[in-house]
Amino acid sequence: MSKGVSKRAEIVPPFIVMDVISAANEMEARGEKVIHCEVGQPSTSAPKGALAAAHAALDRDRIGYVEALGIPPLRERIARHYAQWYGVTLDPQRVVVTTGSSAAFLMAFLAAFDPGARVAMAAPGYPPYRNILAALGMVPVDIVTTEAERYQPTVPALAATGGGLAGLIVASPSNPTGTMVSRDEMAALSATCCERGMRLISDEIYHGLTFEERGVSALEVTDDAIVINSFSKYFSMTGWRIGWMVVPPALVRPIERLTQNLLISTPTLSQFAALAAFDCTEELEAHVRRYRVNRDLLLAGLPKAGFDHLTRPTGAFYLYADVAHLTNDSVDFCRRMLREAGVAATPGVDFDPQRGHRTLRFSFAGSTADMEEAVRRLTHWKR
Repeated sequence: MSKGVSKRAEIVPPFIVMDVISAANEMEARGEKVIHCEVGQPSTSAPKGALAAAHAALDRDRIGYVEALGIPPLRERIARHYAQWYGVTLDPQRVVVTTGSSAAFLMAFLAAFDPGARVAMAAPGYPPYRNILAALGMVPVDIVTTEAERYQPTVPALAATGGGLAGLIVASPSNPTGTMVSRDEMAALSATCCERGMRLISDEIYHGLTFEERGVSALEVTDDAIVINSFSKYFSMTGWRIGWMVVPPALVRPIERLTQNLLISTPTLSQFAALAAFDCTEELEAHVRRYRVNRDLLLAGLPKAGFDHLTRPTGAFYLYADVAHLTNDSVDFCRRMLREAGVAATPGVDFDPQRGHRTLRFSFAGSTADMEEAVRRLTHWKR
């Protein structure tokens, strides 16, 4: 019997932003200065308190396997976080510590949906949603959203999918647009999911990175949602691969069994560091203030460089740009922009397979000096 490649491996497309990062790294290896507006991670390291806790753990602990659901002190601290930020009383037993939000999505989809299940999400949206679902034999259903809807799913748009949905993924703030869902909108979506027997999954990994209004957790309006968060964005701990999820009681044991068999446990050292990160508010809020400055700088400067159709983000660290007047091939456009101007951005096709050929995403997670340089370079770029 010949050896081949599984169908699930073949159907998952590449994450194009990683190709952009590779090309940018090659330029830097040749000594060229690249302004990174493509990468969706903070340019800062983990908080000082988290680093100190990790060093202390290395000195005192053997860093072995721990409970599949996470170390109890971290689960308890995450539960307290919901009381402090959202006024929600949460049983720590419903908290599951995960290997980043990526593992949380994998566990959530496996625990909540069967093969063939149809799960809806907004387009544009984070590509691994649909790609993980497809790899697991589930069916991603794009809800094509517009700027008038702030690129977020609505109850009428959900109804227009024709039914037969097992779940809905809501991301607020959203990647790639930085737009948010209000409390009333979250409540309406939750109620609709309940009426239709659908599971609501709320991606809240950009909570804390908000500029004009706080993020609303689905736990404020329902106990039946799966809520996913991460230490990667607000807490600036991407490479530590540490996140969490809050799940309904009925899903705790199934997710524990899945984690025991697929992942064993979440990295122990990262859990000790994450526990300390909650006490680093002053340092983390300084990052948020810098992101707000960067956002405002790009909102003011990019239109002068010809990028004059921008969606104003109220959270995360992204600007979504409509570049239909500049190109009909965002992949080639970003390739030329990197090569000729030294500015890396992400083609919209990563986020919207249907319309992304005329959009792109700028990340403003870098330094303010880099954002100023990006505007300068793009203003002088001869397209």
